[in-house]
Parts: sequence; structure tokens; C-alpha cells
Amino acid sequence: MSISTTGVLARPETAADPPAPRARRRWRPDLRRWISPIALIAVWQVASGTGVLPPDKLSSPWTVARAGAELVSDGELGSAFAVSITRVGAGFALGAVAGLLLGIVAGLSRWGEVLVDPPVQMLRTLPFLGLIPLFILWFGIGEEPKIALVSLGVAFPLYLNTHAGIRGVDGQLVEATTVLGFTRLERLWHVVLPGALPSVLVGLRQSLGLAWLALIVGETVNADAGLGYLINNAREFLRTDVIVVGLVVYAILGLVTDAVVRLIERRALRWRA
Repeated sequence: MSISTTGVLARPETAADPPAPRARRRWRPDLRRWISPIALIAVWQVASGTGVLPPDKLSSPWTVARAGAELVSDGELGSAFAVSITRVGAGFALGAVAGLLLGIVAGLSRWGEVLVDPPVQMLRTLPFLGLIPLFILWFGIGEEPKIALVSLGVAFPLYLNTHAGIRGVDGQLVEATTVLGFTRLERLWHVVLPGALPSVLVGLRQSLGLAWLALIVGETVNADAGLGYLINNAREFLRTDVIVVGLVVYAILGLVTDAVVRLIERRALRWRA
């Protein structure tokens, strides 16, 4: 009896040479992404210089830059930045722990999903402005209401993405670990959490964006320090240049934190390449 080998590539008897190591690509910023922001600033300056954009509506970029330099030189911007970053840090830590724990419980257990998911889904639809009076009654007018708002903004995206990431793990991989004799903890650590990590990092990026939005809401209502207070105080005196400086700082902080998470994502998910 003969076996046909038509269409089948024979394996060479000699061992193949090992593949050459792939050159590691160095990350370089894409300078083309600066084209549209610079163009918008140029149009803004031209519109302000020609009178199309009145200064009482929006100050020119040059005026905003001078106002920012003055705020930096007298230390007002630095102190406001320190207060705001402290609030975001505390709120993010609390919200991240709550969101991750609730997402893991709801993702790993059917009973956990039944008990945890309904109240979380109800709470995440509540508007921040509607919660402020209640938080003031509960926590007073100090730092606690602002930190609580940031925590809520952080917790919900992390919960949703962690829950979805765990439920989206390939079931065949889980079955394979059962055959190999993995314990529940080993299965969670080596398969479930790495499989859910891409979704968790997406939730982390969303959480940081909402953290700054929640902070803006909290600091513009009943605050005596921080970037939001700086903006609110400038509004009383019609200082649009100072308002724009505060908004620009918020935007830069949001971009920096997002870039940090993207760097973590690139390093933590190198196995996907």
C-alpha cells in the first residue's frame, strides 16, 4: 500500500536555521498630528487680530499665553494644579479599586453579576450635577464631595470594560486549563486576567478622561482652590484669557494621562504583536 504525498511539503531532514530576530521598532512621535492644532491656533490668532473674534468673547492666543505666564510666575497656577492633581489622584485610586473589584466579581460569577450589575447600571446613568447637592449633604463642602465625584467617574468605565473583558475570554482556553489541572486562582491569573487586560486598559483610558470631567464639575461648584476654582473666579471678572488657560491645562493633563496609559498598553500587550 502506498500513501500519496501530492500537495504535501516534505519536512527537510536538516534542521532549519532559526529565524532572524526581528528588529525592534523604536517609537517616534508622529509630527503630522500637530498640523491641525497649529492651524487652528493660527486661525484663532488671525480672527482675534482682525476683530472677527471680540476679546470679550474669547481672548487671542497671545493674550492667553501672557496670562498663563503671569499665573505661573506668581505661583497661582502651580498651587491650583497641585490641588487638582491631588483630588484626581485620590479619586482615581478609590474608583479604580472599586471598579476593578466589582467588574471581577460580576465577570467571574453568575450570582455576582445578578447582584452587582443592576445597581451599577442604575448608578452610572445618574448625572454628576444631580449628585452634587446630595454629596454636599453627606460629606459637607470640603474635599470629600469632589473626590467622590471623581471616584464615580473612574469606577463605571473600569467596571464595564473589566466585566466585558472577563466574559469575552476564549472558553476553550479556560477548558484547556481545567484539563491541565490549573487551580481556580491559577486559571484566573494566567488566562482570565491576561485575556481581559486589553479591555481593562481601554476602560482605564476612558476612566481617566471622565476623571477630569468629573473634577471640572466638582471644582466649579463650591470650591475654594484648584483649576476649577481658578476658572470660576475668572468668569466673575470676565477674564476669558484665564478661563482658557485653565481649560488648556485640563486638556494637557488629559492628554498626558492618556499618553501614559497608551505607553503602558503598548508594553503590557506586546504579546499581541
